[in-house]
Amino acid sequence: MSLQNTLKALSDPTRREILSMLKKGKLSAGEIVEKFPVSGAAVSRHLSVLKEADLIRDEREGKYIYYELNASVLEETLLWLTELKGDKTND
Repeated sequence: MSLQNTLKALSDPTRREILSMLKKGKLSAGEIVEKFPVSGAAVSRHLSVLKEADLIRDEREGKYIYYELNASVLEETLLWLTELKGDKTND
């Protein structure tokens, strides 16, 4: 996992919306696609970017692929951002 991939994935509003959807639980690719006014191929590309950044995991169940949030990468990113921000109590 690289921070650059994570930040790139988080930079897109559609991908952030997908992550918000997945925080409620795993969803099939079809369930995700139906929530967006773009092609299935476009959503598939967004899912690929999220997966490359290790922000989501996928699991095949029969003929369906289900996606779920990988919160550990988000936690690592938040920790880095918090450390970058620094301790403001000394100002």
